[in-house]
Amino acid sequence: MYTNQNTISKATEFTGIGLHSGEKVKTILTPAPEDTGIKFNFNDNEILASWKNAIVSQLCTRIKVKENTISTIEHLMAALSGLGITNLNIKINSNEVPILDGSSKEFVDQIKQIGILEQKKPQKIIKILKKVEYREKDKFIKILPSKKKNLNIDYTIDYKDQFIKKQNLKYTHCEKNFLKIYMSRTFCLHNDLERIFSMGLAKGGSLDNAIVVSGNKILNQGGLRYTDEFVRHKILDCIGDLYLAGYQIWGDLVTHQGGHELNLRLLREILGNKKNYQIL
Repeated sequence: MYTNQNTISKATEFTGIGLHSGEKVKTILTPAPEDTGIKFNFNDNEILASWKNAIVSQLCTRIKVKENTISTIEHLMAALSGLGITNLNIKINSNEVPILDGSSKEFVDQIKQIGILEQKKPQKIIKILKKVEYREKDKFIKILPSKKKNLNIDYTIDYKDQFIKKQNLKYTHCEKNFLKIYMSRTFCLHNDLERIFSMGLAKGGSLDNAIVVSGNKILNQGGLRYTDEFVRHKILDCIGDLYLAGYQIWGDLVTHQGGHELNLRLLREILGNKKNYQIL
């Protein structure tokens, strides 16, 4: 991973629709000075992309300050983590980041095209010192100290359906490995759509920005981008969520049937007790 702080070399923008809101949205990324962190600006309100501002949500990652919320930040946050970007200002004209193609691909490709600017100050790292765990019925997530200087993720999903079934992937976080998962798209089961719609969500969802699984097949004509695209996308989400720590994390993470809610609860468990970690 990068050793120094980084921002982008010049401003760039993304336009699209919000997955859940269905609203058109424009997002402008601009360079930021050292030690800024990742900051969103919505309605002239600044919201730091931090676990302290995150609120528990099952189907996306959401941050909130006062009455202002910004949803579905996880794919952009994953892109920033994977590219080592530590300082960025993000101006957005709606309360949800555009879903684009349902992955981090467009964010990563465009940022790499305009260039990344290395800054003078070193990055700070959160080193895990003690085992931290969160469980909820058959789901769990835990992180342990690592002998290696990186984040290692052992991720298992088990949908017990006819198509996704059980998938496991072991991943070590660095730019090279991130570029092996960054095109993995968000997904859902066709049987769950009625429930999701009844919650007032996925108003902007389509086969252009999500994989829909129906029985023993997917409805997307282009097929999968990876044979294990589902678990790769779960890891992508996890990387984006963990970047709400404010820094990269060094530790060995294991999770079974994890998701946005478990990722956030783990962050709260880790960072809520200073005995669990050290900032390098």
